[in-house]
Amino acid sequence: MVFKRRDRQTWTTRLRESVWPRGGWGRGLQYMRYRLNRLPDRPERIARGIFAGVFISFTPLFGLHLGLCIVIAWAMRGNILAAIIGSFFGNPVTIPVIAVGSVELGRRLLGLAARPVGNEHIAATFAHAFDDLRHNFFALFSQDATKWDGLRNFWDTIFLPYLTGGVILGTIAGVICYGIALSLVRAYQTRRQAKLRKRLEKIRARIAAQTPVTGSQN
Repeated sequence: MVFKRRDRQTWTTRLRESVWPRGGWGRGLQYMRYRLNRLPDRPERIARGIFAGVFISFTPLFGLHLGLCIVIAWAMRGNILAAIIGSFFGNPVTIPVIAVGSVELGRRLLGLAARPVGNEHIAATFAHAFDDLRHNFFALFSQDATKWDGLRNFWDTIFLPYLTGGVILGTIAGVICYGIALSLVRAYQTRRQAKLRKRLEKIRARIAAQTPVTGSQN
């Protein structure tokens, strides 16, 4: 195959680069900015797409971020590819900060006990909820009783606060990223159009210089 990788990656390499890309997240962000500027669309639509992607990355709906950011971008008449790029705002580096901030804010807004919630507690509660889901699934085919304590605790102490705080923080972050993306894309497209105009003027001047001037015969 023409586009096949020369060095085949193992599954461990793919997993490692999904957490820490080759060249670091700084290089990854530069590449995403490059792709964002190159999108063939109006700046407003691109910025709306970025809002959708950033907003959804603050929700606890893991596994649905990609599909939901596409739906939100479509509903807002934003650029879908920009929404996908924006969803990478939620990555292994930022998700721990997003999770703690969203849960803490949500707990305060819902009037829950304001005890500190760390990433270890959030991860453990997620794990207990998934254990209950797995147990209840196999209980359908056995005589075991279903268990809901982990899911109930997850819903009350993590998911609902995470969703509540995430919607607020996601909206704030989305609006900020909307403004940044709008100004960056507008500036890039303005510079690009100016370069294209100069290039076109040079081509026209070159053609005019090469065209012989024919005078009228007496």
